Amino acid sequence: MSPRLNHSLVTAAGASPEKWIYLLHGIYGSGRNWGSIARRFVDERTEWGVVLVDLRLHGSSHGFAPPHTMEAVTRDVIELEQALGLPASVVIGHSFGGKVALLLGAEPDPPEQIWVADSTLQTGEPEGTAWKVIGITRGLPSSFATRELLADAMVANGYERAVGMWLGMNLERAGTEFRWKLDWAGVEEMLRDYFAADVWGIIEQPPAETRIHMIRALKSDSIDEESATRIRAAGEATGRVYLHDIDAGHWLNVDNPDALLGLLLENV
Repeated sequence: MSPRLNHSLVTAAGASPEKWIYLLHGIYGSGRNWGSIARRFVDERTEWGVVLVDLRLHGSSHGFAPPHTMEAVTRDVIELEQALGLPASVVIGHSFGGKVALLLGAEPDPPEQIWVADSTLQTGEPEGTAWKVIGITRGLPSSFATRELLADAMVANGYERAVGMWLGMNLERAGTEFRWKLDWAGVEEMLRDYFAADVWGIIEQPPAETRIHMIRALKSDSIDEESATRIRAAGEATGRVYLHDIDAGHWLNVDNPDALLGLLLENV
């Protein structure tokens, strides 16, 4: 029997939600990264609940067998829905999770809404910060006396300290040291397949009852102007694809949570 994705349910106090949002994080992240947005949303919209998901090999979702592909990640989420008996009316995916959300739109029972938060839609050779991190970690020790030492190492490699501290959430205590809990080979396989996955067909021909909301963080280069133009054209052609711009960097849930929350409250 395959393991089930670790997850947590977020609801307003005393509420019995009628519909559920599944929130899918980016690579190296976990469901709790979006906990604040989820809590604020359900407090405003008590009829909704949010499932914060740890995707395979992330957070506390371990023990999953290869292959670690986009198809496998998508199947994990579907199996979680079935196990919980809580079908996803809305799926929100950030970065890596955004392509997973779109692939759920190709399944027989797609969500009513798919939200893609600052995910690159390009295909080809892996690139960008997430990919570079894999190369950097190969040159780092396998354990650290403190998480701060990892942050120091990331600063030495040209990254902001906040990125190092965020990455440090993937360390776990082992005696007097902190060791990686990430399966780096598995994560590399996931990233390679992410950059190979072409999701434009879903964006340009969304399921008949599904609306797709693409969020572009203006201080990020994840969605370039060519992709933005193509998204707008899909919206004009179908009437069910939308491009929203937010004044934020790639971690838009941290950079501008108020704008992000307002966007969700207005459209979900």
